[in-house]
Amino acid sequence: MKTFAKSVLAAGVALSVVLGGALSASAAEKLIVVITPSHDNPFFKSEAVGAEAKAKELGYETLSLVHDDDANKQSELFDTAIARGASAIILDNAGADATVAAVKKAKAAGIPSFLIDREINETGVAVSQIVSNNYQGAKLGGEEFVALMGEKGNFVELVGRESDTNAGIRSQGYHDVIDQYPDLKMVARQSANWSQPEAFEKMETILQAHPDIKGVISGNDTMAMGAYAALKAAGKGDVIVVGFDGSNDVRDSITSGGIKATVLQPAYRIAQIAVEQADKYLKTGSTGVAEKQLMDCVLINSDNAAKLETFALSE
Repeated sequence: MKTFAKSVLAAGVALSVVLGGALSASAAEKLIVVITPSHDNPFFKSEAVGAEAKAKELGYETLSLVHDDDANKQSELFDTAIARGASAIILDNAGADATVAAVKKAKAAGIPSFLIDREINETGVAVSQIVSNNYQGAKLGGEEFVALMGEKGNFVELVGRESDTNAGIRSQGYHDVIDQYPDLKMVARQSANWSQPEAFEKMETILQAHPDIKGVISGNDTMAMGAYAALKAAGKGDVIVVGFDGSNDVRDSITSGGIKATVLQPAYRIAQIAVEQADKYLKTGSTGVAEKQLMDCVLINSDNAAKLETFALSE
């Protein structure tokens, strides 16, 4: 009798282990991990919020992590996602080359990655790479800048982090337009690493050497805000500043007569599309679309700035 009881107990324990494992696996299958740069930048926070909202709407748990543009930290966060048994990773990455190994690591563990905002320098590793059409957007910004400058004058360019593919693409788009106008002369070009405090400091230094600048074109809104703050502090608030991203901060500056224009890339919507594609891929084995996808950008100036809210333009 005792032997029978022990057998029943052992079977029960074994069954509970199996069921427990199945439940854990089931829970893990419903986890989407969202990894972005620092949420101090509202653009990246918008990505995380958009991805989380769509994931929860589709029935997933979410885990939001920040890599601070540190590829080593990003690799550790991928280890966390793998250890948690995530079903998918939504990623705004920490470097076009440095990220490839991390995405491959997740793929080898059976976890697909869906990239937003920034591409990596390899295809066939991530399932999707959904990015703003940075070149198209930069040309829009460049054209607006040329018009605001009256096709002449000295200007400064602030570029983003050198390891970020988008920094180079935006700069190329700007110059493919601006360089057609010989009376527009670039007197300084410096990286401020997408940072507002760094842009403020760089702008202060540039102004000492070039006090007569007429315009500043910036690779993102955060640097544009830093540059404008430095210009205003120096009594040069009339210098033309154009940014890129479509942040609420720059929207408010435009509507109050400060920064003149920006280019909206729909961060919130792109993040949601990535989650929708992850959900479809997990259910069907395919997203139904190409790996690389471009989303067109929209020029934002005094004509439409009031319609801008959290990286989305209302009709």
